[in-house]
Amino acid sequence: MKKSCLIAVIAVLAAVAGALVAVAVYLRRREKELDEYERLLFGEDEAVPAADEAEDDAAAAEVVDSADEDSAE
Repeated sequence: MKKSCLIAVIAVLAAVAGALVAVAVYLRRREKELDEYERLLFGEDEAVPAADEAEDDAAAAEVVDSADEDSAE
C-alpha cells in the first residue's frame, strides 16, 4: 500500500471518529435539555414521594372504615 493511501485511510478513520464524538456530545447535551424541559413542564418539584402517598392512602382507608362503622351503628 502506498504511503499516500495509508494517510488517506487514517484521515478518513479520524474523521469518522470525530463525527461519532460530535454526535455523542450533541445527544448528551440534547438529553439534558429535554430532561430540564420535562421537569419544568411536568413540575417534578411538586411531586409527592411514594412513601407519603402510601401513608395518605392508609389514612384515607382508616377514615372510610370508621365512617362505615359509624353508619352501621
